[in-house]
Amino acid sequence: MRRVLVAIVVATLSLVSRADAAPLPRLVSINVCADQLLLTLADPEQILGVSPYAYDPRRSYLSEQAKAFRRMSGEAEDVMVLKPDFVVSTRYTRRATRELLKQQGFRVIELDAVQTLDAVKAQILKIGELVGHPDRAVAANARIDAAVARAKAAALKTPLRVLPLERRGWVSGGDSLLSSLLTTVGLTNAAGSIGIQRGGFASLEAVVASHADYLLMSEDGEFAEDQGRAFVLHPALEKLYPPSKRITIPERLTVCGGPSLADALDLLTEQISRIERSAN
Repeated sequence: MRRVLVAIVVATLSLVSRADAAPLPRLVSINVCADQLLLTLADPEQILGVSPYAYDPRRSYLSEQAKAFRRMSGEAEDVMVLKPDFVVSTRYTRRATRELLKQQGFRVIELDAVQTLDAVKAQILKIGELVGHPDRAVAANARIDAAVARAKAAALKTPLRVLPLERRGWVSGGDSLLSSLLTTVGLTNAAGSIGIQRGGFASLEAVVASHADYLLMSEDGEFAEDQGRAFVLHPALEKLYPPSKRITIPERLTVCGGPSLADALDLLTEQISRIERSAN
């Protein structure tokens, strides 16, 4: 009987505690990077809307999950109608929209562009606190840390110089999030050898002169739908870097500093392991 009474008291106190607690904030995301943070960390009922690109599988890490939520137009008026407690954006989202929302009294959270894994994890913790679920943020960071450990173990066996190369010859330099991922797991970004520090366009000759072991790209395939794609499919590059010399990680996994990086790192680990197997 005493155990029953104790259980009733505990249950009652729990209900009272939940009733007294402040309601969790309702939020709108107006940026694809903010989308993945809210979709990972917030309750579904807290999310009133997601960014215009949230449904695009090429850009959005959680495009399928995002389809359960209202897609915003990107204009401030859409947000005002929903009256969220917070609007989550980034400092490179359209400034006019952000300023108008602030002028109308909305609390706009502007996320910085992160360039290191430590900054990524700090931002995840910040949004976890904002949405009232810091435990989920800790879990998301633990998942990233575990993926880093797996990638380090794979890279230790196969140290590589990698050149991150995209359409039209864009190369991510040493001061980028992508380069931070490579360095963290023990790989070398070859961009420095051709004088690219933050990021920039490299000529075909410069890419060849980098003498990278592998190219790191966001898409594969043999079809050049435009001139930008034609650059990475140039015969000179295809000869030096056939598919077996290319590591592919989709842009949606690395374009944002967020939970998607765990999947990016696991895909990197898988491909490094593939390289090791082919070498033996």
